[in-house]
Amino acid sequence: MFKMFKKKGFVLSVLLFMISVVGLTACSSAGNTGSQESSKETVEAEVLTITHELGETTLEKNPQKVIVFDYATLDTLNQMGVEVMGLPKSNIPQYLEKYNDSQYADVGTLFEPNYEKIYELQPDLIFISGRQADLYEEFEKIAPTVYLTIDTQDYIGSFGKNLTTLGEIFEKEDFVQNQSQKIQEKITKLNQEVIASEKKALVIMANDGALNAYGKGSRFNIIHNEFGFAAADENIEVANHGQSISFEYIVEKNPEIIFVIDRAAVTGGTTGAEQVLDNDLVKMTDAYKNDAIHYLSSHIWYVASGGLEGTNIMIEEAQAAIQ
Repeated sequence: MFKMFKKKGFVLSVLLFMISVVGLTACSSAGNTGSQESSKETVEAEVLTITHELGETTLEKNPQKVIVFDYATLDTLNQMGVEVMGLPKSNIPQYLEKYNDSQYADVGTLFEPNYEKIYELQPDLIFISGRQADLYEEFEKIAPTVYLTIDTQDYIGSFGKNLTTLGEIFEKEDFVQNQSQKIQEKITKLNQEVIASEKKALVIMANDGALNAYGKGSRFNIIHNEFGFAAADENIEVANHGQSISFEYIVEKNPEIIFVIDRAAVTGGTTGAEQVLDNDLVKMTDAYKNDAIHYLSSHIWYVASGGLEGTNIMIEEAQAAIQ
């Protein structure tokens, strides 16, 4: 009757996601009871301590001078209407191209921050993610730094936690609750429809002619875990760069749906994914015959997954595969 509930991990993720949001709302309501406290106590209440994977960061609510090294966080702040002062401008996803404007400072690249520029800007808060994890202590020397990342084994849970953290910092709790509910409803609906379709999918990254497959437990695990697509191959090696595959492998597994991330489109490669997959062997698959090879928004899936708008786009792209 309820096929989707055979995926216990998905159900647990949704429950944890909603608990985190409800918890935030409750804390917010409790905080309102102290509105008649002295001005000194009010000032003290504006100071937060955020616990994250790399430590604890103490900061003031509603920081005005914010630098962001994570495009997913930038995405969510943009949806919240929170301004930032600086970011790395290389590889900005197209849907965030407004941040290429000169009013936003360029603070280096995702892997090579311009510390001198960052220090010059004197930020109140810096956001970083996995690509800057090893540089956390260097950022902390300049300003309070919060580390936000997505757990690929629990996308929706970690997404909800990050959204909650940002809502708390910038006092956007109502916005967070509203958007969280919408995301949960969309993913639940998609999961039900995908499981009912019983279609098997293969996730491929094309990189200038090379092909790598990603399965359950990989960086694109959301396809299988949260969205519910069965895997065309249950034994794909779980590795950061995926499992190297051949065209013969694709024919052998014969997926009904192929999702494609084009790394060359992100890094400036010379051979695009569509060119790579324009191959007689690929044309033998059910995915090709049924027009079910779907080219995903590579900048989002590869460098910006975890943001609010990006997650909505990811859901829409997965939804299109079963229409």
